[in-house]
Amino acid sequence: MKADSVVDAKGLACPMPIVKTKKKMKEVDEGHILEILATDKGSTADLKAWAKSTGHEYLGLESQGEVLHHFLRKGGASSEQKGQQIPVQPLEQFQHMVLTNALDGLILDVREEDEYKAGHIPGALHIALDKIESRAVELSKTQPIYLICHSGRRSEVAGQQLKDQGFTKLWNVVPGMMHYAGVIEKKGE
Repeated sequence: MKADSVVDAKGLACPMPIVKTKKKMKEVDEGHILEILATDKGSTADLKAWAKSTGHEYLGLESQGEVLHHFLRKGGASSEQKGQQIPVQPLEQFQHMVLTNALDGLILDVREEDEYKAGHIPGALHIALDKIESRAVELSKTQPIYLICHSGRRSEVAGQQLKDQGFTKLWNVVPGMMHYAGVIEKKGE
């Protein structure tokens, strides 16, 4: 498989292949393929779980001797591969509904804990993407849910996971907190 960029994590043990991959992933463009070279046998499970929890797509593994060649696509599968997406709620309209108290439903922030603590929409429930499947029982399937993350990618993945569990009133707020101009609060305020 042809990669656009390569991460050399040979000789490194958990969590370093993930740390190096995460850093490099920030530098590559959406849709680009990243090849991660690793010798840690646990890197396969780690990279698959990390890709799933962050909205990237784990494409596969090739072995050459002791070296594992992992392939990930930034941003995940194309829309054709993902199937029907959940409806998009444009950020501008969402902000207006929040500002005018016209939002009927739950705001579910699926970012990582440190992102949430740095600033979130008042009243938003926080469940990080990697916990959505296990904590979905805490949510009502009849209540509208507005999913938000930094850009809309992780909230789309979270929405798909909830949809797979029978939730139907889901909206993905796009582009997410990266352009949110409304009031935010920090954890503990």
